[in-house]
Formats: sequence, structure tokens, C-alpha cells
Amino acid sequence: MRSSSILTVVVLCAAFAGCTHEAPTREAQSQPAAAPTKAPPTLAGRPGKAAIASAHALATEAGFEVIAKGGNAFDAAIAVGSVLSVVEPQSSGIGGGGFFLLHRAADGRDVFLDARETAPAASRSELWADADGKLDRDKSINGPISSGIPGEPAAYDWLAKHYGKLPLAESLAPAIRIAREGFPVYSRFNRSIGMRRPVLERWPAGKALFLPGGEIPAEGSLWSNPDLASTLERIAEHGATGFYRGEFAGRLVDAVAAAGGIWTREDLAAYVVKEREPITLDYRGWRIVTAPPPSSGGIALAEMFNILSGYDLAQRSRVERVHLTIEAMRRAYRDRAEYLGDPDYVKMPVAELTSPLYAAGLRASIHPSKATSSDALPGYMPPTEGEHTTHYSIMDADGNLAAVTKTVNLTLGSAFVVEGTGFVLNNEMDDFALLPGQPNAFGLVGGEANAPKSGRRPLSSMTPSFVIGEDRVGVIGTPGGSRIITMVLEGILAYLDGDEPKDVVARPRYHHQYLPDVVSAEPRAFTRDETKALTDMGHVVNEGERTWGLMNMVGWNRRTNTVGAGSDPREESSRADVR
Repeated sequence: MRSSSILTVVVLCAAFAGCTHEAPTREAQSQPAAAPTKAPPTLAGRPGKAAIASAHALATEAGFEVIAKGGNAFDAAIAVGSVLSVVEPQSSGIGGGGFFLLHRAADGRDVFLDARETAPAASRSELWADADGKLDRDKSINGPISSGIPGEPAAYDWLAKHYGKLPLAESLAPAIRIAREGFPVYSRFNRSIGMRRPVLERWPAGKALFLPGGEIPAEGSLWSNPDLASTLERIAEHGATGFYRGEFAGRLVDAVAAAGGIWTREDLAAYVVKEREPITLDYRGWRIVTAPPPSSGGIALAEMFNILSGYDLAQRSRVERVHLTIEAMRRAYRDRAEYLGDPDYVKMPVAELTSPLYAAGLRASIHPSKATSSDALPGYMPPTEGEHTTHYSIMDADGNLAAVTKTVNLTLGSAFVVEGTGFVLNNEMDDFALLPGQPNAFGLVGGEANAPKSGRRPLSSMTPSFVIGEDRVGVIGTPGGSRIITMVLEGILAYLDGDEPKDVVARPRYHHQYLPDVVSAEPRAFTRDETKALTDMGHVVNEGERTWGLMNMVGWNRRTNTVGAGSDPREESSRADVR
């Protein structure tokens, strides 16, 4: 399906509304209110203070340390990210990749750095099939056969050379120091090793690193990683070349091959960071800058905001607002994998998907007081990806912004460590539709647009974003797998309603992703009466689920010239600060 099918979907949606629902309200039939009557707001001025919010206090502190040495937000992005590689290997690391959304204050430029992992040249679907031709779950998530070519080392080199003020070695110095000296083991780190212990024990290097003496490190004990310190020192001295070429690259390739993987020296040498144009949309006088493909997040956000722009949410009851938001989520998630993939390989109808006219067609199928059954909408094959990701948000005193989301996919990635390197390889190959039509680790499936082919980057939900208004600016993002997009949507809506960053990140969350046709809700997301009202509308509400996400946000009120930061209270290790 491509552009012609999008028109078909609009017609089907409109027909669906007319045949099975009451006639849409005049409000629902109206053109989106998001169409700007004046030029969208731009960033101007200087906040005068820096703000950083990340998943670990040591990472946040490293960012301020680098800024104090004369660095900017982009140098701090290297420092924060590399320290997270040390202290939060369960969620990200130099064996993985990520997305870096940047705003440069000097010239107002917004740019999206795509450091997503790539498929090795030898990738072919049968490599992940079992004897019966079904997807082999073990191969898709465990060991180096599940690993794409990492992008994070290249991203740090690119940031330092093109956007930072300091040498790469200066920005990596805090991570190198912490890796050598160690840090106190905290509960999430401890639990993650326990979750992946059976797989870590398959390979000697991973077992030696994360299970010293055969035991999980005790909470509060000091854990160091001198091998990772040496690897980071190599990158600090030689840049990306030190990782992707030469003796170190050969060592990676040999170890991966010996354990059943398919990397080659050519795969590593061919890796490059891609600079892409962000998705930009206008919503009720606000400008939202967000992630383009291979993230599905920005396009899905655009669809949801365009749908919601046809309603005056401020005049709606809480239940009505939630209902309409769920229905927008349902429709955006229906589209997100049908059309999207690696923009270097897949032609995508981005303009059509982000069009207010397309959203008007989708809006026409929304009943104001009844849930739509997902089975009644045109079908598709949805993807998902691991929840064990990290996000951090940075603003410096000059107004440079960095929103960074990065990952190794599942907890501790593939759980495979090359001896002497100190980091786990990702298991991002599971983010591809390894066998089209067959479910991945989360029971969901994908299609040809996201198939694993040489050099391709898998589709992702990571959605680092900027929110820019006349008076306020926000930098936001979160981990959370397929729930990332809805968390960012809800966070932005809360910020637009006036919440401060610390309140935005603490709000209870709800989520709908088209299939399964269920509203997931954190504890206290809805009152008992709200749950009953949504159920009476036809929604299936699974309330009281575990919490999810680890959102980090910074904001700047330009009217009062005050800066704020919020780190998710769901995790005790996270930290936000303003200096």
C-alpha cells in the first residue's frame, strides 16, 4: 500500500462513519484548527542557565561538568550519553544506536542525527527461521546474530566535529573516569542482570563482566568496567575510526563470527551517521519539531495532533478528551508500519500521512461518544520494539537544545559481549520484520517496508521532540518501546496546558496502539468513574498496569526567563537539574 491506499483509507473511514456511527458532529467535520494564522513561533533569546534531565544522576552531573569546561549542549549530549553507556548498559551503550534531535541557537538550525543501527550485508530472512520456517525467537533476540551494526560511537564523533566546542576526548572524559573508578550498583541495574542472567551465562565475556564471581552484583556495591574505559579511550583518541576500522573492528568481527553472527569489516567500515530533516508541525500556535523516519514517531505524532486539532479539547470533559485522544492514537498506530521504513530504501508518503486533509478523513470516522473497534478499520501489520531505552534532554545557557533517545533494544541488548571491550551488542535486528507476517518478541508483526536488508535501519518509535511556543520551549522524550509515541503526545499536551516539566514527567499515562484493542493504563491514570465511562463507550480498559517509561524533560519560560527540568519519579536513579 502506498499513496493511493491512503486515499482509500480516508474514503473507507468516511464511509465507515456514515454507515456504522451517528453522523459526525459539525466540529468533527470541520477543517483542522491547527492551520496557523500567523508564522509559527521561533526560538529567540538566551535562557542564561543550563538544564539537564537524564536517567542517572552521574550522567546529569557529567553534562554539567562538560558545560563548566566551556562545552555546549552538544558536548554535554556526548558526556551524558557516554556516562549512561557506563552506568545504564541495560538500556543503551556504544554497542547500540539512537536519534539525536538538535537545535543550534547561533543560526536557528534544527537537525536530526540518525545513528540507528544498520543491517549487516549478509542479512536474509532465513537466518532467523527455525526448522519449520517460523521465526526463531532465540536467534532474533539473543547473541550476535540478533545484532545490527552500532551507531552510537559514530554519533559522538560526528557531534564533536560538527556541533560541539570541545575535543571529543574532553566530553568522553567523565565516562572514562566512572568506568575505571566504578559506581554504586542500583536496583534497576541489579534487576536487569537478573533478568538476562541465563543468556549472559552462555558466553564467557558477558558472564565475567556482569556476573563477577558468578554472582549478580549486590545493590550498593561498587561496579567498575575498565574494559569499557579502554574502549572509550580508543574512541576519544581516534574518533569513529578507532571503532569501525583497524584492529578493534577486526576483533569485533572475529568474535561475532565465532559466536554465529554475520558482521564483516566492510559492514563496520560502511557505517555513517545520517543528517535528516526533522518533522515539523504546527498545533494551535505551537511548533513541534520531532523525529522523521526511520522513526515512526514524528509521523504518528503529526497524525494524532492533526486529528485532535479539529476538536476544542479545552471545552471537553476529561473523559471526552481521553476518548478522542485514544481514537487518534488508534488511527495513527494503524498507519505507522503500513507505510514506514528506512527513508534511504523505502519511498514513503510522508506529505500525505502528515496532511491535515488526511487527518480530517480519519477524524470523520470518530464517533464522539463511542469507541471504534480496531477490527473495523482497514488492517495492517504493526511493529514494536524493546522498551529498555533511555532518553535525556539538554538546554544550555545560549539556547542550544538536544533531545536524545538511544537504545540497545531489549534489556542488556543481545547479552553478548566481545571479550575485552566492556559493552553488550544490541539486538536491534528484532526491530526488523525478520520474517514478514510473523511476530517478533512482542507478538507483533511487520511487512516488507521494514524487512532486514543490507544497510537498512530498522523502524523505531523513539521520538525526541522540541515544543516551541510564543512564551515557552520544551525538550522532551522517553523510553518505552511502542508506547513512546503516546507518552510524548500526552507529555506535550500537558505542557501545552501549562504543566511544568517536573509535573509533565510525573503524570500517569495511558496508551492505545490499535492492536491489541485495549487501553493500557498506569495506576491512577483514571478514576473509577472515568474507567466506567470509557468502558460504557466501548473501550476495553486495562487499568492498574505496571508503570512504564522514564521521561526526561527540560523547559524554558521565555516570558519570565526561567528554566525548569523534570526527571521521571518512576526511577530512583534519574536526575534533573538547572544551573
